[in-house]
Amino acid sequence: MNAGPGRVGAAPVALVATTAEVLAHPELDEGLLAPWERHRLVGIRVPARRDDVVAARLLLRLCASRATGLPPRAVEPAQRCPGCGRDGHGRPYLPDHPGLGASFSHADGLAAAVVGPGPVGIDVEPLTRRPGPVPVLRRLLPHDEVDAACAEPDPGPALLRLWVRREALFKAGRDDVPLTVWTDLRRAAVVALAGATGATGAAGAGRADRDAGAAETPVPPLSPGPAPSPPRSPAPPSGR
Repeated sequence: MNAGPGRVGAAPVALVATTAEVLAHPELDEGLLAPWERHRLVGIRVPARRDDVVAARLLLRLCASRATGLPPRAVEPAQRCPGCGRDGHGRPYLPDHPGLGASFSHADGLAAAVVGPGPVGIDVEPLTRRPGPVPVLRRLLPHDEVDAACAEPDPGPALLRLWVRREALFKAGRDDVPLTVWTDLRRAAVVALAGATGATGAAGAGRADRDAGAAETPVPPLSPGPAPSPPRSPAPPSGR
């Protein structure tokens, strides 16, 4: 049930898709982006990366549309950096809906977004990505969790799950919110969602990691779209 635009009771919505799926979505097009967002796109020289950024920003609008009941064109996300306090970069938010949190992510042909009451965060990475090197991860993640992941027969997937969990919590701005990690096999992606318990939307939920305090968030698949592109070469986490 939708409790109305901007109200804290609005149902949280989390969406995960390939960039191609988003760009082919009938409700979305680049014209929805604000002038300041289009200005930022000018500096992105790699076409595939530009498409990923566009897809993530459009997907955020679709999440906000479904959470508030407004059409995507009526949603105007903004960004503000919690460090410097300036607008145009940093954490996304919905100026007209202060009760709703917002977050988006993009990485190598994938996009994810979430809108829901309170602090929320989302991160997506390709299944083939392998974070590292381990000494760097130990500076960024809890030592015991990194050591436990390295003790597994194949540490790569475990380290990747640690990374997306930490990124989602960082984007939410809190460590005490419910956390879900799942594998989207259709899109060859690993996704972490912080906050937004009970979110509905598109995410091709595979299995969820049942960590202490984690809540599984089953969600139906996205409406049919182009088949996902083949995974690209492994690379360090994007941090987006």
